[in-house]
Amino acid sequence: MKKILALVGAVSLYASVAAAETPRDTLVVGAKFDDIVSLDPHESFEFTGSEFGSQVYDKLITFDPKNIGPIVGGAAESWTVSPDGRTFTFKIRQGIKFHSGNPLTARDVEYSIHRAVTMNKSPAFIITQFGINKDTAKEAAKATDDWTLVFTTDKKYATSFVLNCLSANVSAVVDSKLVKSNEKDGDWGNTWLKTNAAGSGPFKYVTWRANETLTYERNDAYWGGAPKMRRIVLRHMPEQATKRLAIEKGDVDIARDLQADQVKALEGNKDITVRAIRKSYVVYLGLNQKNEILRKPQVQQALKYLVDYDAMSNTILKGAYAVQQTYIPQGFLGAISDRPYKLDVAKAKQLLAEAGHPNGFDITMDVTNTWPWTEIAQTIQATFAQAGVKVSLIPGDFRATITKYRARNHDIYMGRWGSDFLDPHSNADTFAKNVNNADDAPAKPLAWRNAWQNKELTDLTDAAMVESDTEKRRQLYESTQRKFVQVSPFVMMFQNTELLAERKNVTGFILGPLSETTFFKTVEKN
Repeated sequence: MKKILALVGAVSLYASVAAAETPRDTLVVGAKFDDIVSLDPHESFEFTGSEFGSQVYDKLITFDPKNIGPIVGGAAESWTVSPDGRTFTFKIRQGIKFHSGNPLTARDVEYSIHRAVTMNKSPAFIITQFGINKDTAKEAAKATDDWTLVFTTDKKYATSFVLNCLSANVSAVVDSKLVKSNEKDGDWGNTWLKTNAAGSGPFKYVTWRANETLTYERNDAYWGGAPKMRRIVLRHMPEQATKRLAIEKGDVDIARDLQADQVKALEGNKDITVRAIRKSYVVYLGLNQKNEILRKPQVQQALKYLVDYDAMSNTILKGAYAVQQTYIPQGFLGAISDRPYKLDVAKAKQLLAEAGHPNGFDITMDVTNTWPWTEIAQTIQATFAQAGVKVSLIPGDFRATITKYRARNHDIYMGRWGSDFLDPHSNADTFAKNVNNADDAPAKPLAWRNAWQNKELTDLTDAAMVESDTEKRRQLYESTQRKFVQVSPFVMMFQNTELLAERKNVTGFILGPLSETTFFKTVEKN
């Protein structure tokens, strides 16, 4: 305990006093991470929380940081699939220790899957979509001995799809003994795990101070080999200029999510390297179908013609966001590059008149109050106004806006969605599928959040999910997206490319397409 308190004090001091150079055994990252709602891997569904899971927890299966794409062993060292494609038998790696010192066994994997399904928090659908619920979980995920976990789905799915899902953050293995000891009133330890950790990953969680710092310490006993860095410190830096100055001065080793103008200002600095990494994050407007005006197809089409996609991509978003007008990001199976919409005020006015709103209408838009969301929202506000659509912006921090959105209490919501696993179904399942539109529905995808349900697209999405022929699966996703962009209440706009700057002595930081494929364990400082 004294060691942890001393470390927390050191981090606090470091965060408040600028340094000419960071400690050699410590990686300091300037980033924005105000999106953390919970550190519980079976609840967290935000970008930073998912990154946290990959540092602190072992997943059942995972990715090789140096070759992101093929699934490799995590807590499971190997697996087999039954001839009928329904039963996956995982052999758990022996010798893994949780940070508490407790051994990791198949019993912990079983408990973790049961816990995620029974708590039924936001990411639970990644597992429950295989026909698993709190009543069937004990049969669907069963430890037959200390080193064998059998996972059974309700029907045959594409094998790659199942494995990709089990690499997601929701498959993180928690220390069942430790979590059970912190349960209160049958909450599966969720209250405690919101601000604590029970993992076995390459780093131990030290402290999180909202909008200040997030700190990890090296796990010297990590089964995959101890990381080079003894400590990782994330400093919350929402301001672009602050991040640039910090990387220039050497106060941080890595500055993440920079704007193009900040990157340009770093050109010629021999001590800094800049990288551009394409992410799976897509940016969209969600039009709540509980709003009678937004429910009209002509209005939905009109708003898609009132966004100046190219102007924003080439100016305020230059280098960081490219136009992407559908939900599957480039780099995924089935991604298309169709661009059916551009700013066309005359076309939008015609559609609004057909909908009975020749003079436009008044509407609200919820938006996170940081770059680039406020800048995008203000630009959209101006182009919407050209057709008489008067938008009142409602800015707020991420936690406030996402809470309102999840309750379906918005008119228009500007969101950024990141894929949960490396499979096109991750995005198809949330944008195009909604099997139950009731307010108390057990599954709450983005289609549900916007009170939208389309049976044809739901059926097409389900068909693509189980298709084992890769080419046929690709074609299903392509046709589904082309239908989606015409009939959905989503205005799909951009795909993110993250711009980051690193000090020259930093190597090995892995920033993959998903939040879960962010790895600090490979970082070195020369």
